[in-house]
Amino acid sequence: AGRSAALVFFNPSLRTRASMQVGVYELGGNSVVLEPGGTSWTLEHREQVVMDGDKTEHVAEFVRVLGRYCALIGVRTFAQLRDWRAERLDPILNAFARYSEVPLVNLESAMHHPCQALADMMTIREKLGAGRRRVVLAWAWHPKPLPMAVPNSFALAAVQLGHELVIAHPPGYELDDELIGEINSRAFDAGANVTITNDIDEACDGAQVVYAKSWGSRMFYGAPEDDIEERAPYRGQWMIDEAKMRRTNDGIFMHCLPVRRNVIVTDAVIDSPASVVIDEAENRLHVQKAIMTKLIRDEGGGMRDE
Repeated sequence: AGRSAALVFFNPSLRTRASMQVGVYELGGNSVVLEPGGTSWTLEHREQVVMDGDKTEHVAEFVRVLGRYCALIGVRTFAQLRDWRAERLDPILNAFARYSEVPLVNLESAMHHPCQALADMMTIREKLGAGRRRVVLAWAWHPKPLPMAVPNSFALAAVQLGHELVIAHPPGYELDDELIGEINSRAFDAGANVTITNDIDEACDGAQVVYAKSWGSRMFYGAPEDDIEERAPYRGQWMIDEAKMRRTNDGIFMHCLPVRRNVIVTDAVIDSPASVVIDEAENRLHVQKAIMTKLIRDEGGGMRDE
């Protein structure tokens, strides 16, 4: 009989949900998709709390019950962009990890999106071959602040594989200080190097990979209207267009999707041969199948019982 995986989504999803469900099926298993507050009860993750509010069930029971039914649990829980000090600790993901007795897969949390980063690294190698590449993580203007999970994980993965990483963003949009320290530490261990710049054009010079992604400012975390006002001057200037791609060394364009056309990137770039966003999305399926296979085999089983 096949094994099952519980996929818990606190937030909307296309690529993650579809690729995980297809991946579980292709491995001979069954997926159970749950949406707290929608297809399942609202969840409380805080410890020692009096649950007399709008939360119906605690993560402690929710996760342990799923572990009795399923061989693996995946969870997606975005940052709510309200309280930086709390959210940088990934409280919901860590609550799941605390109680899970089966392997747990991060399908994007407040601070990290490792499945996306692995697919990104696979895509770079697939398109450009093995070896060090000049990789640019480029902040892009967006009409509202977004979480930092994707850029955090991309930067960590890029230096861990030895790539030359350039992080380009306007003043005030720095990534987390501790995370930058970890990026630099991993870069040192891998013989990579890291450059941070506020000049997007300079960053694109000689790049082999341009990875566009927007994220919010920590200065205005929990104050979206202030962030929107702060970023207003960067509209257009911090968008990947043909002029920026011409500065690259035959570079490829990457984005995790969904992407706002003619906001993050122009039609001309995303529809060009340089764009690898569809291959990048496909690779989510392949890396997640590999992750699930390894995790469940390490637990002494497989998606299909032998």
